Amino acid sequence: MKILKQLSKFFIILFITTFFVKSGNSNEPVDIWSIDKNENVIEETLIENNQSIENENLKKIKVLDQNKNIIINDSVDSNNIKLAGLYDPAENGLSIDMWSNSNGKEIKYFLDKLSSKKLSKFSEKILDVALLTNSYLPSNNISSEEFLDFKFQYLINKKDFNLIKNFIIKNPSVEDNHKIIRFYIDYYLSNSQLEKSCEIFDHIKQVESDYVNNFKIYCLINENKKEEAQLLIDLKSEFGSLDDFFLKKFNILMGYEKKDGLISDENILKFSLSHKTNENFSYEPKIDTPNYLWKYLSTSNLLKDSGLINIENSDQVKLIEKATNEGAYDSQELFNLYKRFQFDINQLINVSDAYKLLPDYQGRALIYQRLLLTDDNVLKINLSSMLKKSFDESNLLNIFPEELSKILKTINEDQIPSNFTKFYVENKESEKEKELKIKFNNKIFHQSKLLNYFLNKTSLPKVEKEANDLLKKIKKNKKYSFSKKDIMMVKSLKSDGVQILKKYDKLYENKPNLPVEINSMIVNGETGLVLLKIADIIGEDELEDIDLDSVSFIVEILNELNTINLRNEILLKVLPLKV
Repeated sequence: MKILKQLSKFFIILFITTFFVKSGNSNEPVDIWSIDKNENVIEETLIENNQSIENENLKKIKVLDQNKNIIINDSVDSNNIKLAGLYDPAENGLSIDMWSNSNGKEIKYFLDKLSSKKLSKFSEKILDVALLTNSYLPSNNISSEEFLDFKFQYLINKKDFNLIKNFIIKNPSVEDNHKIIRFYIDYYLSNSQLEKSCEIFDHIKQVESDYVNNFKIYCLINENKKEEAQLLIDLKSEFGSLDDFFLKKFNILMGYEKKDGLISDENILKFSLSHKTNENFSYEPKIDTPNYLWKYLSTSNLLKDSGLINIENSDQVKLIEKATNEGAYDSQELFNLYKRFQFDINQLINVSDAYKLLPDYQGRALIYQRLLLTDDNVLKINLSSMLKKSFDESNLLNIFPEELSKILKTINEDQIPSNFTKFYVENKESEKEKELKIKFNNKIFHQSKLLNYFLNKTSLPKVEKEANDLLKKIKKNKKYSFSKKDIMMVKSLKSDGVQILKKYDKLYENKPNLPVEINSMIVNGETGLVLLKIADIIGEDELEDIDLDSVSFIVEILNELNTINLRNEILLKVLPLKV
């Protein structure tokens, strides 16, 4: 295979053509560039003179001069891609041009604002719909690159890898998608799941990234597709430059050279290559070692046994604390390490003062040991609070929550001192709530069986009759007063086309509450921007914590937008009586 390196450009093109023609007849077709068998056009861009050779019988290959990346030209310029998304607009009553009429400055303002918040589940759901619905990209005062970057960063921050995978698959031609592809493949590789990383390449046709293309070559070797891997290397060497470290490791994996001890932690790909090409691989992480390396070391069983840590070596203990916080070690391993520290009786008795005189990690060990020795619930919760504070002050936020929850669960709530009530409630892991069922009450409009309509269990004609029949009974009841929830429900029904008889209009106030600004945006088709504003209104609050006026306001907006699914979720959260 190494003879390929000696081939001229003409022979490389000829080889590619022949290779794919032959592959079409094999049981396992070779498809390293995802070349469509129905298309047979290759274009070789010559870097030396920037001229092109066209042949109508060959498929196009485009060489990017600037980045020296070899990609397939699918006759669709990524710069002309106008659509990017995951969901069908019709799923939520949206349109494909939901961003087209909005000012990019406003879009960027709200996206920046929302990205700085820890959004509630429902706010995040709204943002999901806004950013991941298939739509034209906005172009007024915002570039497609800027908007796409918001989408990518949102998916990265969300860390929903199934969602990321679906987005990559459904948007193969989106420009700069290498950013999110790299995040996806790096994540699984850092967890020692190379095969999982490599799965994505079954769906990717082209990527303008040396890193991602090198990763693909690594995958091909791992899948024992060495001929394809060699071909890609030859193409890259012919039309561009190769990373010396990667080429060295490539030759080792291909069997051309002996294994070596060269290690690079520049990125997770090079680190994994270092591991796979070194029989005696050893790496000592440091305090500033990146999280992805800790993950790789942990999942590849390359970390030092915590039981062998010298507790007299402060750097080693702090290293274990940091690694535990990053998930490389189990929390229990750290707590077992804390047990190995030796303290005198006075320190244990006067723990509240003694721990302050010790280095932070020793102080935590002292508090933990004292915790294990006491049966006094008041002292136990006080020590737990001290230990949590110490972890928090050292920015070790992920170590103690689970253990703290176990400790607090051993204490009955009626035994908690009043000054620790809030601490107890916030840190005791709540029991998994039983699923609450809706209890219908046909004497109250918003609690009645009309709710079945929003559960998609009742047809519109049926709910129309039931609504008017119930309103007839309510009208006769002089003591009944329409609540805000009742009004919210009847407005939602009418918004969906339910015909409420005019004689019942006086039962409730039916004035529109939407500000002129919002109404103008809805009329102008700025649906995406309106959704961003709703997400901003809700922010970090859960639906049950929002005041009823705000909920009513949001529901009215969603009625106007015809985003039925989102609206129904709100209604079923705030209207029914649940048991």
